[in-house]
Amino acid sequence: MGPLPATRDDRAIWDNWLSMYQFPIVTVADTIGLFPAIAAHARATADLATQLDVDARALGIHLGLLAALGFVERREGLWRASATARTWLHPEGEGYYGPLIRRYSEGLPLHSQLLATLRTGRKAEGHVSAVDEWERGEMPADMATWLTAFMNAHSRAAAKSVAQQPLLADIRTLLDVGGGSGIYSIEMAKARSGLAATIMEIPQVCAAAEPYIAAAGLGARVRTQAVNMFKQEWPRDYDAYFFSNVFHDWSDAINQLLAKKSFDALPKSGRILLHEMLMDDDGCGPLPAAAFSVLMLLATKGKQYSLPELRDILEGAGFTEVEAATTGGGYYSLVSARKP
Repeated sequence: MGPLPATRDDRAIWDNWLSMYQFPIVTVADTIGLFPAIAAHARATADLATQLDVDARALGIHLGLLAALGFVERREGLWRASATARTWLHPEGEGYYGPLIRRYSEGLPLHSQLLATLRTGRKAEGHVSAVDEWERGEMPADMATWLTAFMNAHSRAAAKSVAQQPLLADIRTLLDVGGGSGIYSIEMAKARSGLAATIMEIPQVCAAAEPYIAAAGLGARVRTQAVNMFKQEWPRDYDAYFFSNVFHDWSDAINQLLAKKSFDALPKSGRILLHEMLMDDDGCGPLPAAAFSVLMLLATKGKQYSLPELRDILEGAGFTEVEAATTGGGYYSLVSARKP
């Protein structure tokens, strides 16, 4: 029997992929003394970061995954070690797993990368990343080729789901900002004969996307346009601007810039669409988004955001009617907002 066609549910692959962060996040917490620091008293993220001499933003991302795993709890904005952590991860506890944890942490590259990132707040040295190239507006052609293939591979199910979302029914022209291989534009165009899309990317990624567009036979309705989204003017006259896995690469300040550039370029009643794995409102999960956020910490300048965080960014730019809905594609949601 041969291969089966792709579906809209690839959660088994995501679960397997992101599981690599689960044990190293615990080994790092043990190394910095996190669990005893919040065993007796609950603490706010900033206070805890000061006590442990680590970066507050990075610590918040670590705590999110630890909470999703059941090792810490958050109530009224304060973090505390869970009963599980106080039983098995406290150095003074009868059941302390420390010797085992330390033995394995010595051979885990992710342990050292996560520890360094936690202390500095910057992406990990040696970890695969392209945010610097995107910010500059250029990257080597070979890098653009493998990076585009990488993003295309993990976006298949999600793109098929996005294409079926009802709110696309009224959209005729769409700008796919940072669209990579164009897989989202391609799937939307396949599903909706009246939709035309432009993939706005840096020049080398535009070139890497062309074979995907050609293979889909959609060159008449899906095209590329080379633009540095940070430094150049954006194309106008589109019904919607679509971002998939873009905001999670960047800081709040950069996302505020992207939202404002979108607002300024969109027509009245135009939409901005953010396709992301959302964190819960309290930042304590769900597990896939919390693990993905750790990957973003290692490789980018961002994290996985919650809907309230994205609402603040979008409303700050002038958008209204901010809402989110799961897409049915893996763990993703689609956040939408309108320019009044």
